[in-house]
Amino acid sequence: MTDSDEGRETALPSGVSAYYASLARTRDPYTDPIAAQFVARDAECLSLPYETRDPIGDERYRVGARVIHHYRDRVLILANDRCATYCRHCFRRHFTAHSTGRITTAEIEEAAAYVAGHPECGEALISGGDPLMLPDEHLGRLLKALREARRDLILRLATRVPVVQPARVTTETAAMLGSYAPLWVVIHANHHREITPEFRRAVGLLVDNGMPVLNQAVLLRGVNDNADTLEALMRGLVQCRVKPYYLFQGDLASGTSHFRTTIDEGLALMAELRRRLTGIAVPTYAVDLPDGAGKVPLTEATVVRRESQWYVLRDLDGNEHRYPRE
Repeated sequence: MTDSDEGRETALPSGVSAYYASLARTRDPYTDPIAAQFVARDAECLSLPYETRDPIGDERYRVGARVIHHYRDRVLILANDRCATYCRHCFRRHFTAHSTGRITTAEIEEAAAYVAGHPECGEALISGGDPLMLPDEHLGRLLKALREARRDLILRLATRVPVVQPARVTTETAAMLGSYAPLWVVIHANHHREITPEFRRAVGLLVDNGMPVLNQAVLLRGVNDNADTLEALMRGLVQCRVKPYYLFQGDLASGTSHFRTTIDEGLALMAELRRRLTGIAVPTYAVDLPDGAGKVPLTEATVVRRESQWYVLRDLDGNEHRYPRE
């Protein structure tokens, strides 16, 4: 699919790196967990009434051309709209690959001025798209501007490049990123077959240059919705010095219902992982509540009640929100 496909709610292009495509044993998304993440299916054309192209409410909290201020103590900076591989479960469909391109010099200045003027923001999350799709020089300009604006600012780089195009992480790139400490890197691996020698080399360079590396996985039907796969993924990450950080329940993004499990399935999987894994390998199971209501851990205490078609979830302020029981 491309952006020119009229009438298609998702409008997310297809694209995959040669490296990531090589990890698939077949191009059948119904049988291969790697192919399922990059091969488009007809199910993407189905948009359910409660789904949206902006399920976590980026636009609601936009304060600048590239700056989102959702949570009090941190800001999100959308550095680039391109990815090395377009994940079919993408939650930022309103932005990804929509020709906004790279962050400009003026937008970098605006972002730096914003964090300088908001001392309550102790952290800047740099995401996209994928910021590592920018050349080192361009990404370095953004990091330099943010660091000069706030010496105390914690930087967090969100990227899937070490998983889908690990050769992009060079010795020079890792050293450049490490020079802007404190800088954390958050990657996105969903299946143990993504933990390859190339992946280990890439994350090893990051860690060896002083950057803690965390992983955010998404619970995806047909990809990793079983305890054996999740156990192998979490163990493999820890062996690479990557901390399993979050396991996300699927966002209510347009055209992604075929990927979502139920929350009850997720809770059962987490209970099994806690039986099997050391604490450092157990991620936090969480969901971004609909309508930009924020992120909450998912436990039995979070689920206030189960209605016929909905889970009723409680946010950190005690407000109730509905999430479908699919």
